[in-house]
Amino acid sequence: MIVIFNPTAGPRRGALLGRVLARLHALGAAVDLRPTACAGDAVRIAAALDPPADGLVVAAGGDGTLAEVAEGVLRNPAAARLRLGVIPLGTANVLAHEIGLPRRPATIVRTLLAGRAQPLHAGRIRAADGAERAFLMMAGAGFDAAVVAAVTPGLKRRCGKGAYLWHTLRLAAVGRFPAVDLRIDGEPYRAASVVVCNGRHYGGPYRLAPAADLSRPEFEVVLLDAAGGARVFSQGLRLMLGVLHRAPGVRTLTAREVEISGVGPLQADGDLAARLPVRIAATGEFLRLMTP
Repeated sequence: MIVIFNPTAGPRRGALLGRVLARLHALGAAVDLRPTACAGDAVRIAAALDPPADGLVVAAGGDGTLAEVAEGVLRNPAAARLRLGVIPLGTANVLAHEIGLPRRPATIVRTLLAGRAQPLHAGRIRAADGAERAFLMMAGAGFDAAVVAAVTPGLKRRCGKGAYLWHTLRLAAVGRFPAVDLRIDGEPYRAASVVVCNGRHYGGPYRLAPAADLSRPEFEVVLLDAAGGARVFSQGLRLMLGVLHRAPGVRTLTAREVEISGVGPLQADGDLAARLPVRIAATGEFLRLMTP
């Protein structure tokens, strides 16, 4: 198996990777480590692989690293011969929560070596300049993306999820944000925030779109009608309780294409991905993901 990882991960995450690798070596698994040096390296490494039949490429990192590896696999001419594995080393590890993969070395190793290869639909983002990228769990604009844009890499390393909580509270206190205009499968909408969900989970273990399904080539699009003060706090509490999708001012639509106009950033899988306007589409691209 080929393990693509970020060597600058903190000591705790590095220790987990070390324990997983030790178990793999003890079981006789051949592991080829491929460190990344900068953003985009994981895409290039995965795209250039010449794998054997039913080869396994493993993303060791957070959801952003996983999305980069997935993009590289999709670009690889031998994509049909590749399976995708996960060693969850990130802050939120949303996809790991989605498939029920804990941060336990024994379970991770068992999943990599003897798990089930399940279809994983990848959504595609196209920016106004023509740049494209895949995403696996969610893409968001409006208040959602403003929070992600405010979190610096240093603060994220030091504080983990606390960095997102701090900026959520800070930005909620400063007032309203410009609405974003959307076309969802051709129909016009407006919202303060939108999250295009490929999977059920958001921000870690929290379920935002219970009807979403990673194996289905369509999205659950969650629209939130306000982003100020008390509404944000209320929505955050409902998200933690798993009932945000039923809250006042929140609606969910099933769609295959979402166009978002306006100004501001777009986040995808917890990282900044593009600037508005963008087109997000379910294009029928699939990977084979190793699951417990």
